[in-house]
Amino acid sequence: MLLTGNIISGEFDELMNEFSLQKVKHFTTESTIKEKQLKNINDYLKKHRNDIDGQIITLYDQMPIRLSQEEINLLISDLEKVQLMYRQ
Repeated sequence: MLLTGNIISGEFDELMNEFSLQKVKHFTTESTIKEKQLKNINDYLKKHRNDIDGQIITLYDQMPIRLSQEEINLLISDLEKVQLMYRQ
């Protein structure tokens, strides 16, 4: 199942119960996210959603991407959509 969110896009594999992240903002990437990893990212962002300076995430542990407060909230919304796809 394809997901095109405001900040991320990718494909959810129902058989493997995992999300393949393909794009963050306008950067192409390829990363598989398990449910627990997604929950940890989402929880962290929710705790820091009001940080005035935003947050910096990295792709491939080497390419920093700055997220503004607004982008953090959009990413949280995207992650919550993905979270609903995982089977319990």
